[in-house]
Amino acid sequence: MAMFESLSDRLSQSLKKISGKASLSEKNIQETLREVRMALLEADVALPAVKSFIEQVKNRSIGHEVSRSLNPGQQFLKIVQAELEKVMGEKNESLSLASQPPAVVLMAGLQGAGKTTSAAKLSRYLIDREKKKVMVVSADVYRPAAIEQLKTLATEVNAEFFQSDTSQKPVDIVNTAMAAAKKQFIDVLIIDTAGRLHVDNEMMTEIKQVHAAANPVETLFVIDAMIGQDAVNTAQAFNESLPLTGVILTKVDGDARGGAALSVRHVTGKPIKFMGVGEKTDALEPFYPERIASRILGMGDVLSLIEDVERKVDKKKAEKFAQKIVKGKRFDLEDLREQLKQMKNMGGMASMMDKLPGMGNMKELAQQNQATSQFDKMECIIDSMTPKERKNPDLLNGSRKRRITNGSGTSIQDLNRLLKQHKQMGKMMKKMKGKGMQNMMRGMGGMMSGDGLPPGGFPKF
Repeated sequence: MAMFESLSDRLSQSLKKISGKASLSEKNIQETLREVRMALLEADVALPAVKSFIEQVKNRSIGHEVSRSLNPGQQFLKIVQAELEKVMGEKNESLSLASQPPAVVLMAGLQGAGKTTSAAKLSRYLIDREKKKVMVVSADVYRPAAIEQLKTLATEVNAEFFQSDTSQKPVDIVNTAMAAAKKQFIDVLIIDTAGRLHVDNEMMTEIKQVHAAANPVETLFVIDAMIGQDAVNTAQAFNESLPLTGVILTKVDGDARGGAALSVRHVTGKPIKFMGVGEKTDALEPFYPERIASRILGMGDVLSLIEDVERKVDKKKAEKFAQKIVKGKRFDLEDLREQLKQMKNMGGMASMMDKLPGMGNMKELAQQNQATSQFDKMECIIDSMTPKERKNPDLLNGSRKRRITNGSGTSIQDLNRLLKQHKQMGKMMKKMKGKGMQNMMRGMGGMMSGDGLPPGGFPKF
């Protein structure tokens, strides 16, 4: 399920009708806004946020801004995009860690919102991208499993772990962890706190005490995006008790509606600083309102895609592959397997489609064809071959093919389909030899027009 999918579908339908119009009247602006309002409410956006958003768009649209522009429909779309950004906070607000080290970050939120996982993801983000030395500690003395979970995750992300115990008082844990972090010259100390299943006075009193002891530079409220409207109510309750500095929205990838993302800022006045977009420890992205607004309106998010490629694609392997193609060397099955792996590192086909402008329908196609499971199957077939067979697929006779399909649990048709796909790609690579590489890049634009499929389409596994 892709992020903001249902909201995106509804909004793009309503806005498509109006964006092509050469002239706009108050009547058709009102009609479109009625549809937009319904779409937002169905997406679980908090009513105050919807009201204020519609009001702003209406005031700007019915004024001179739209009637005087050359393309009113497009201008209206621009206003909607700008106001969506404003609702979510206009720009990304990063963590302010410029304090005497260790800078303390306190994680707050209900049980099950993903605090412990977010503490680990944030550690990894600060270690990998900001080159910080990070220590994590759990002040959740009610769940021994939470302390163990944090310990395991800390090892995985290369953060220092400060051992705490369920017999200690949360405030004592914080004080000893801070002293240890100072001694070890830690840059950032992340404190994971206890959650409850609902907001209660006892919990609020405890977290206030922990906050007073830690004196954090950042108090981040962790919310599960999938609980929609409730998420905003809890944020409000915490915001009244604690001086929150920002929000981490988790499980955004599982929420097709996206209501919490559009409500939190309006209701609490606090920025969403990060969003969790998957299970893995690197699945934490800074929250950029302008990119999310663009994604919601079906305009894609190319900047995030470029950053993904920068981070996740193995530069050396990509360079080596490019050199091989330029020299006109044969594209073998080993190369194909490498390309499939790179695709998977990027989060698979659907994840990339999500970020490409106008690719919403294409993304569904990728999912219908179950592109990711096809890639797995293709990889499995190639894995069952000997290095010699990968280098030279022409060796594959009947008995070799039977051995490979038995070993990979696939059929002869699957294998033949893979070989056909590989042959087509090989032909394409040949054309790219030398100068052809540049021509190929130029041709990519044309290739993605029409039905928008790669040559030969997706293999139908």
